[in-house]
Amino acid sequence: MERSRIDWALTAIAVCAVMCGLLWPHARDAGAILAAQGDPAVLADLELDSALRNNPSAVGENIEAALAQGDADLAGSFVEVAKQKNMALPDDLSRRVSDAVVEQNSTSHFAKHFASGLLTGNADDVASLSGTLAGDLFVFGDIRDVVREGKHLATGEDTDRLVLSLAAAGLAVTAATYVSVGGVAPLRAGLTLVKDARKLGRLGEGLTEWAGRSARDMVDTPMLQNAVASGSVTRPGQTLSAIKAAFRAEKAGALVRLAKDVGRVGEKAGIRAAQDTLRIAEGPKDVARAARLAEAKGGQTRAFLKVLGRGALLLAAGAFDLALWVSGALLALLGLLSSIKATTERLTLSWLRRRKARRLRKQMAAAAQPQVAMAGVEG
Repeated sequence: MERSRIDWALTAIAVCAVMCGLLWPHARDAGAILAAQGDPAVLADLELDSALRNNPSAVGENIEAALAQGDADLAGSFVEVAKQKNMALPDDLSRRVSDAVVEQNSTSHFAKHFASGLLTGNADDVASLSGTLAGDLFVFGDIRDVVREGKHLATGEDTDRLVLSLAAAGLAVTAATYVSVGGVAPLRAGLTLVKDARKLGRLGEGLTEWAGRSARDMVDTPMLQNAVASGSVTRPGQTLSAIKAAFRAEKAGALVRLAKDVGRVGEKAGIRAAQDTLRIAEGPKDVARAARLAEAKGGQTRAFLKVLGRGALLLAAGAFDLALWVSGALLALLGLLSSIKATTERLTLSWLRRRKARRLRKQMAAAAQPQVAMAGVEG
């Protein structure tokens, strides 16, 4: 019976040790990810490492896909990740990426997209954003958007109040940009990027809802209707003062903070990274975390966002699963320690019993010797 108990305890040790060995790698990674929740750069690094372990060819595949889509910026972002992770890429693939980046930065490409951004107000890359920003810095773009949306509002048509508020805020910020000699340029760029994303339907659903609520009271509707009725894109100076008077700067704090963070992403990681952020973000906190990621990772940011999506910004639905890995490993470790304790106790008890039995046998043998001697004498 005693032997059986010891065997069971030894079996428990073996089982718990195997479980600890199997669970430890997952628990270690899960614990590191849970501990990095407050640091987007560390969290994204850990999650990308995990993704690359599951699919080592992911970097090369994404580079090929980006080149096929004509997105040299994204392909270059993955090349930066490969360098940082010490991953070797085929020479031919690296050359193709370099050629695509050179073409994208060529003078003819820049001029074409600059003109497109200036005239349409739509930004797809650095060149077109430069054109869009030029239009907004000369107040042409913002007045165009305010007049268009303001007329919709005045005539009772569907009005995009978010674009209207962003354009009105942009007019106020543009003046500050000139005064500070570009000191608030990231904010100016951020407002343009958010406005552009909204017009092109590239603003995430969650962020759209939040921004819509934030922009609701930023514009005095009656004052704006009067400004629009007498204003025109061809008379920007006259229209500007009337529109700025209708803008309630005290209501714009949250939206301005969002635009600042978007501008930081664009400044550190590029225009496309800022656009990707606006597409996946569910609220201003996501954008703020993206700004921190961009400041740490720079040109690699787009690759992180492409592979991980919103998971690059925060720990989302996987938190419970990660906690289960950690809990499972702790339970296995507790079981191992308990089994070792139980086995030690049973082995000690068995040793004490055997020692006691040996001592008892010696005592009985010692007590029996005089009796044998006396029996011999009597005989």
